[in-house]
Amino acid sequence: MPIRAFVLVTTKPGTSEEIVKARHIRGVKMANSVFGRFDAVVVIEAKDLQELSRIIYEMVEKTPNVVHTETLLTMFYPPE
Repeated sequence: MPIRAFVLVTTKPGTSEEIVKARHIRGVKMANSVFGRFDAVVVIEAKDLQELSRIIYEMVEKTPNVVHTETLLTMFYPPE
């Protein structure tokens, strides 16, 4: 069963738009700048935890202004 995760991202001030470019990484389904406690939210779908880790590390590696991430794994989501 695939994994869906919401990655909450904190970036250096004024740089949250950089994380939106992560949409081009395979497995990233959505990436948006947001208002609130976090600066961006990224939705990732992966086949397993190893692939999820690779996607997150690739996203952070391409965005040097990321200060902190918090990953929320979904417990269940119905097939589309």
